[in-house]
Amino acid sequence: MATKKIDPNTKPQRRSRKQQVVRLVVNCFIWLGAAILYYLAFSIFFDTPMEHELKHRADRMKQEYEVLEGRYDTLMMVLNNLSERDRAVFRSLFESDPYNFETDYTEERNEAYEAIFNRSNRRLKRDLRERTQQLERELEKLNESYLNLHEAISHQGTSCHRIPAIQPVINPQLTLLTTSYGMRIHPFYKTLTSHQGVDYAIPEGSRVFATADGRVKEIKRSSTSGQTVILDHGNGYETSYSHLSHIAVRQNQQVRRGDIIALSGDTGLSLAPHLHYEVRLNGMRVDPIHYFFMELDPIEYERLTRIAQSGMQAFD
Repeated sequence: MATKKIDPNTKPQRRSRKQQVVRLVVNCFIWLGAAILYYLAFSIFFDTPMEHELKHRADRMKQEYEVLEGRYDTLMMVLNNLSERDRAVFRSLFESDPYNFETDYTEERNEAYEAIFNRSNRRLKRDLRERTQQLERELEKLNESYLNLHEAISHQGTSCHRIPAIQPVINPQLTLLTTSYGMRIHPFYKTLTSHQGVDYAIPEGSRVFATADGRVKEIKRSSTSGQTVILDHGNGYETSYSHLSHIAVRQNQQVRRGDIIALSGDTGLSLAPHLHYEVRLNGMRVDPIHYFFMELDPIEYERLTRIAQSGMQAFD
């Protein structure tokens, strides 16, 4: 039987190949580690092109921010100066401080938010449920009131056109009404007197409109109210327009709501050009603001009321 010869160099050759593979893997790890260390060192001391661009962009944005911040501070200073000058003019003209709506309403909102934040989730759910139920009840009442009003208007027919229901001047921003109905400071006597109408601070020559269908009852001129037009609407309502510069209607003329009846002016005992407007019901003067329902929604009505109440100084 033949015996297999073993080459004495075979085992050392296998070991040599294994050592070469191990050495190659170790060298790869060493070079990879060196490359990582080099990259980290390079990243610490040097910027890549992308990083360099990002840093320059950030620097430019920082510079622009500083410029904008400076412009903002300058504008705020100018606005504060203008606001203080306006308040000074208001005080010198009306001898009272202007009413600051934003501050008061901001404080009220902040207090309401703080009260809400301090409540538990259970309390908030209960309050929300109660508020929802209350709104549903109010909605039912409002719907019932609307149906009653709609039925009343249907029975009234065209007589609703004889109710003064719009403003006598063009006032889309609601800022022209400067003095409301009630106790106000007289511009010349400086005493608290009953102001039984509303004042619109408008330039001389502005158009004045009839607020309802009616007939020109009287055209007069006096030392206090100046040139005045009184309209009779035939249902207990009368409207009066005073301190006019020009009258565009004649005695007993029939007018319709929205017709131009005059131009505003500064006649009579007047502090500045304006229109004094009154609404009378069965001989009694009433607050005209409550009769702008054809022109204003509830939010605009509330805003107009706040604006009007801010002025204590009358113009006549």
